[in-house]
Amino acid sequence: MGKIAVAAITSLWVIPMSIIVNHIVPEPYMDEIFHVPQVQQYCNGNFRSWDPMITTPPGLYYISLVHVANLFPGIMLMKNTTQSQSFAEACSTSVLRSTNAVFAVLCGVLVYEIISFLGPNLSDRKATFMAVVMSLYPLHWFFTFLYYTDVASLTAVLAMYLACLKKRYMLSALFGTLAVFFRQTNVVWMLFVACSGVIDFTLDSTRQKEKEKVNQELLQASDREGATLRSNLRKKRPDSSSDHFNHGKTVSFTEDTSGLLYDTYAVISTSWNMKWRLLVKFSPFIVVVVLFGIFILWNGGIVLGAKEAHVVSLHFAQIMYFSLVSALFTAPLHFSVVQLRNLFQKLHRNWPLSMLLSLVALIAGFASVHYFSLAHPYLLADNRHYPFYLWRKIINFHWSMKYMLVPVYVYSWFSILTLLAKTRRDIWVMVYFLATCAVLAPTPLIEFRYYTIPFYLFMLHSCVRSSSFTAWLLIGTIFVSVNVFTMAMFLFRPFKWSHEDGVQRFIW
Repeated sequence: MGKIAVAAITSLWVIPMSIIVNHIVPEPYMDEIFHVPQVQQYCNGNFRSWDPMITTPPGLYYISLVHVANLFPGIMLMKNTTQSQSFAEACSTSVLRSTNAVFAVLCGVLVYEIISFLGPNLSDRKATFMAVVMSLYPLHWFFTFLYYTDVASLTAVLAMYLACLKKRYMLSALFGTLAVFFRQTNVVWMLFVACSGVIDFTLDSTRQKEKEKVNQELLQASDREGATLRSNLRKKRPDSSSDHFNHGKTVSFTEDTSGLLYDTYAVISTSWNMKWRLLVKFSPFIVVVVLFGIFILWNGGIVLGAKEAHVVSLHFAQIMYFSLVSALFTAPLHFSVVQLRNLFQKLHRNWPLSMLLSLVALIAGFASVHYFSLAHPYLLADNRHYPFYLWRKIINFHWSMKYMLVPVYVYSWFSILTLLAKTRRDIWVMVYFLATCAVLAPTPLIEFRYYTIPFYLFMLHSCVRSSSFTAWLLIGTIFVSVNVFTMAMFLFRPFKWSHEDGVQRFIW
């Protein structure tokens, strides 16, 4: 029932907003001027054509062909039957944009499924509410109505992750392949999902062995206690406190198996012991990653076109920007009194190590913004994007501003990782952090769209614990407010450039 409710509620805003956007902005805009003509070439049967300015694989284009083929009979019926319409004519901008509308509904259902799987104790109503709120995430919501790869990319990654959670690894790898065909950097998320599957698989095996060991020790202790009790009853000297003390120590020792070092040791040792079994189960992931490596060697890089504008660069400041943007979008989770108290207690619990980690994080943050803060030419020249104004008005407002923001970046990361650690093992949190860095650090351009997948993975796991209705209602209010503002600016505040014809619009 929850899936149907999420799909229905998502459709309530996807359909009318798509109609409004297509009415006001009927022509391709921004990156659509590359994507739409390319897929229209495919609609004409010209599959050898390729625009050298396109950087991503043609996965979305092929899915769009299937989508248009399914809609084509209906389009023919809706049109005036006195004039026949070709398949190529049906590949209009509005029809192609509707591909992402379908993906947006599917994405909402996948979010609901993952929340229900990770939080089986959550009520159906609460899981539905969380899934609806997450469907309103501004970067995801905005690009639902344009022909970009973001919505399809997120949907494929979430489908891959859900299949892996359910231990359907072959299906997960197939969705991962589809995700890579939408966007190359999704190969990193495929590796993350594979690592997550290995972690769950090995630690579940380790916990099962420990459980069997504890049960065996409990049985032996029970037998000893029974024998001692019978002996003491015969001797009139009942004293078995030492056995109870030893039993308590045994249980405490076996239960105290958390922590990054233990997790790492357990995963490595268990993986080695069952290496052939793991190779068989996760071989589909390995095949895809190897083929992707061959593609990079053949292509001479990860991007397909416009390689000179997308050179891999060390942009560690991007990692800092992600933490703050994500924390601001979910401010009720990060800047509440409860979260501040939890972070303080966690730091105070082991303050020497916590102080050392904080110092290292601050040094890394200052080094990132000082040595690895890049200003891409697109960022400096294009005033249609919001990062253009954030860079000029905030980050570059004064030479000291980028340094003053470092403590906020570090706090945001600590808050994100702490919330994740409440529901996932420390090694999983570390893999998540490394995957996020691997995706964001090589990208020279500040693009908030790149933050969508790590943001969703964070939210999906934090929501299982941070399930306060008030907090989620506030987050939903933030999302809706940002969406209303950005869409109103996009639709109703167009402007013109003196050096270029056409109408310009504000966009993420």
